[in-house]
Amino acid sequence: MYEEMQAFAAVVEQSSLNQASKLLNLSQPALSRKIAKLEDELGVTLFNRVGKRLELTSIGRLAYDFAIEQQQQQLKFLQALAQFKDDTDSAITLGASLTTLQTTLPPLITAFMDNHPHAEIKLVTGKTHEIVSSVRDKQADVGIVASSINEPGLNCLPLFDDHLELVVASTHPLSGQASKMDDLQKMPMITFSKGTWYRKLTDDLFHRSGVMPDIRMEIDSFEAIVRLLPTCKLAALLPKSYLRPQLLADNDLITVHIPELRQTRRTTCMIYGQKEELSATAKQWIHEIREYFAARRG
Repeated sequence: MYEEMQAFAAVVEQSSLNQASKLLNLSQPALSRKIAKLEDELGVTLFNRVGKRLELTSIGRLAYDFAIEQQQQQLKFLQALAQFKDDTDSAITLGASLTTLQTTLPPLITAFMDNHPHAEIKLVTGKTHEIVSSVRDKQADVGIVASSINEPGLNCLPLFDDHLELVVASTHPLSGQASKMDDLQKMPMITFSKGTWYRKLTDDLFHRSGVMPDIRMEIDSFEAIVRLLPTCKLAALLPKSYLRPQLLADNDLITVHIPELRQTRRTTCMIYGQKEELSATAKQWIHEIREYFAARRG
């Protein structure tokens, strides 16, 4: 029916079977048969024949609107298909939590864009289960999550292990001291907001250790926490992967080794669906990120 609908739309736009037949490179009788076949399949009259003139019926106007929508949908599909086949101007949608977006993704995106300057990267944020759902439902091509995922239909590729470290200003009382979890009892601290993955991780740690710190602030921004630590003389537990030497030096911060913090170890993973359903750009992202972390481990 699609072919007949497009022939019908051409007749409407040309206001003439003769002109439409020339545009479509069809004989006029062949075009007339297509219109008659369409009317028969739909069970309605699309044109009123007034002498040699064709006048659209009310249902004919509705059918014409539908034919135009079909053309637009076909164009969108062909454009998406072209993107899927060629990554020159293609896009990839990445899913990650806000914390992963701040800690893990920036160097990965920078490295990828250096190799593919014309690629478009879109980002969706959410909690781990929301990112898993986005990848499963094909709303995101690839997800970066701070845990291992066992989900039917999804591939889960471990990227790196991480754990929390205690961070304080260089002038803090714990600076340069051998420390243990008990030192955090009633310690003034900044933590992540309740409901976030990192907050659950730290709350579980405190509960297991029987420690109750003095939580002065709850913030979801790594950058804000780092800037507030030296001015407010507070402590925080932050992922080791975020604590680059230059970041610590620029903010006059140090890390304090506490052996028990190894208990917060977790694996950041990349998740994605079936490769044959991914665009060329998504496949390239997966390949390059795999190589990126393999080189770091090697």
